[in-house]
Amino acid sequence: MEESADGPSRARLRRLRWRLSGAWLWPTFVVVTLLEMALLHWLPIQGDGSGWIASLLLAGSLNVIAVAVLGKLGGVLLRRRRRDLPKVVADDYAGLAALGVVAAAFLVAGLVHRPELAADEEAFARQSLAVRLWVQANGDDFTRAHVDAADTVQVDRDLYRTCVPGPDPERRRWLCLIVDTSHQPPRVKRDRSRESNASQYPRGGFR
Repeated sequence: MEESADGPSRARLRRLRWRLSGAWLWPTFVVVTLLEMALLHWLPIQGDGSGWIASLLLAGSLNVIAVAVLGKLGGVLLRRRRRDLPKVVADDYAGLAALGVVAAAFLVAGLVHRPELAADEEAFARQSLAVRLWVQANGDDFTRAHVDAADTVQVDRDLYRTCVPGPDPERRRWLCLIVDTSHQPPRVKRDRSRESNASQYPRGGFR
């Protein structure tokens, strides 16, 4: 009688152990997604960075796909090797591995993109200095005093348009400069158009 009593007890303990061992997927999903959001924000995989919401959406959507596709496929393969694993536990183990794959991919892509990002930041700094020097040499008193309020949009790989606000209250006439950073020092040319970057490039992307 004791053995028969121990049998169901051991079976229940075993099922509980399996449930606990397979219960880490979704808590881990939340933690990993938040960490990836920060990673994508501070170490972008393209461009000069993305906002927190965009990073969260990208990380969350790719993690969901990874768990749904790679997790299920990995669970099937895992159960072929370990037939003692319940399906839900195998799926959870494979889902955890899939989350790790996505996180590693984000990290590698960010590190690969880092040199390009550093080069873009260096080019932007050079164009900013070139604009300041041009304004100091050729601008009027107002533009010299307001050069810190300038905004910049990158219009091509090595081409920037930087505009300093003009003296009228509505800022409809700006001093705009085209800066080519493919030369050393950068070449600065005054744009005939005095429309602001916001007017010329309504989609944004200003710095």
